[in-house]
Order: sequence, then C-alpha cells, then structure tokens
Amino acid sequence: MQVIPVINCPDVACVREKLTRAKSFLTTGDWLHLDVTDGKFSTHVTWSDAGAWAAMAVPFQLEVHLMVQHPEEYIGTWLAAGAKRFVVHVESLTWESAEAIAATCRDHGVPVLLSFDPETPVESGDVYANLFSMFQILAVRPGSGSQTFMPVALEKISALHAKFPHATIEVDGGMTPDVARTVKNAGADSITSDHFIWSAEDPEKAYGELKGI
Repeated sequence: MQVIPVINCPDVACVREKLTRAKSFLTTGDWLHLDVTDGKFSTHVTWSDAGAWAAMAVPFQLEVHLMVQHPEEYIGTWLAAGAKRFVVHVESLTWESAEAIAATCRDHGVPVLLSFDPETPVESGDVYANLFSMFQILAVRPGSGSQTFMPVALEKISALHAKFPHATIEVDGGMTPDVARTVKNAGADSITSDHFIWSAEDPEKAYGELKGI
C-alpha cells in the first residue's frame, strides 16, 4: 500500500522543516501530499504559495489536496508549480467546475482524485463518474492535522471498492498502523499520514511501519 507523508503547515518555515526531514527517508520521485485550505471550505488555513513551492525545486512528486471553495481557481497555478496529482472535494464542485478541472488535468496528464468528507455519502459522486476514476475518503474533518480516524470511512471504502474494483482509493486522516491495516483490508490502495509520521521521534521508522502494512 502506498504511503504519502502530508505537509499541513501554517507557514513556509514549517514547510521547509518538513521537507528537510522528508529528504532523510524519501527518495527522488516519491510522493508528498500538500494540504491547501482557504479558511472557507474549512476554518483551517494552510500555507499555499505555489510559486514558493516551485522555487524550492522539491525532488518529490506532489499531490495537492484542495480543501477550498473554488478548486478550479487553483489548478493552473499548482500545475505550473509542478503538481502531479490533485484531490478535489465533491462538496466544492459544480458540474461546470468539475468538467473544467477534469479537462485541464487530462490535457496535462495529471490524475485527479474525487474526495468525500466524513458526512458525505459516496453516492453523491455518481454524477461525476464519467469525469473522475480515482477517489479519496477523508476520514477526519477537513483542515487541521492530528485528528482521530472516523470509522464511518470504512463503509465508504468498501462501497467504492465494490462499485469500482479497479479504481485507486486513497484514505486521508488519523493514520496509525492499526488503522492502516483496517483500511487496507477494506479496499484502500493508498494512505496519507501527517501526525503519525511527523510527531514520531524517528519519522523514518514511523513511515516504515506504515509501509510495512
């Protein structure tokens, strides 16, 4: 199962610190997941300077998680900064914005995952089935890290896996080795991790524990 460390930071100093630590256990081409929140879709606000990210010449592939009201407004800027994958929320889409995001990313060869908040049924994504074929289940409330995994995510993973058995399913939030094992058994292909990795005395060891599931 793929494990992707999360950067959820209030400022650039925090971002740089986590990138430095990530370089001690990730290799060139591994994935990082950057949370971008606007304080409107959720009350949390993160650092989200795409130009500054591009200037850092980060050696990892970037997945940008857009927890924002109008994700279509962020796609071009983050594509220019080198994003290789996006996560957008079904709750923030209209048909027009979903079509625009899907078309732009398809033209650039960049996949998009359709994400569902804990309270949102996965059936709400059916209208976008022809646009998105990868999914994310958010197992915590949008915004801040260090939250506890919400078990309601498990039935959503199982439902998506049954409906789309060949689709990639990512799970975001509250990861520990026990939780990772449970979501893998439910049908997840990928997990993200913030607190478990970065709060550990040895982030490399924590990352390895998750990778070993």
